[in-house]
Amino acid sequence: MSVPALNRPALAVVPDRPRNFSVERVVDADVYKSVFRRHAAGVVVITADAGHGPVGFTATSLVSISLLPPLVSFAIATSASSWPAVSTASSVVINFLSADQHAIAGRFATSGIDRFAEPTRWSRLATGEPALDDAPSFLRAQIAHRFAVGDHYLVVARLATHTERREHEPLLYHDGRYAKAHHV
Repeated sequence: MSVPALNRPALAVVPDRPRNFSVERVVDADVYKSVFRRHAAGVVVITADAGHGPVGFTATSLVSISLLPPLVSFAIATSASSWPAVSTASSVVINFLSADQHAIAGRFATSGIDRFAEPTRWSRLATGEPALDDAPSFLRAQIAHRFAVGDHYLVVARLATHTERREHEPLLYHDGRYAKAHHV
């Protein structure tokens, strides 16, 4: 009795590692930093006020996570000076920066200074949150969740309103410095 031939590809030996593939390394702090230095990210300044004055910080961790409902997330270190306010605030403002606003990003990434002092131009929205006057665009969002994740908190916020003041090229952070996008 003969068995009909099956129309299958021939078996092939798979090498342990693809050609031109580097050796895998355990992801320690140095590898982690090295990998993410090569990953370009948009730069925003997140501002809030939980009733004790405005706080703000530069973030590259903003992620859109849901269209319906409109949700975003961002991460903030538990050691960040802004964390105590963000941990109790009901809302935040996500200020998008244009490619020429690296000085603002640097100011809000600097510890130990009054980030809202001159030359920062800011005002309060009708709902009370601080917003950067020079940000070309911003989103106001209600905080929905805060999750402890390692040495950070992941904050999930539901978008409430958007204000577009002008079109802009985004500010990026790549390889340890601010950068502009180059379209291909």
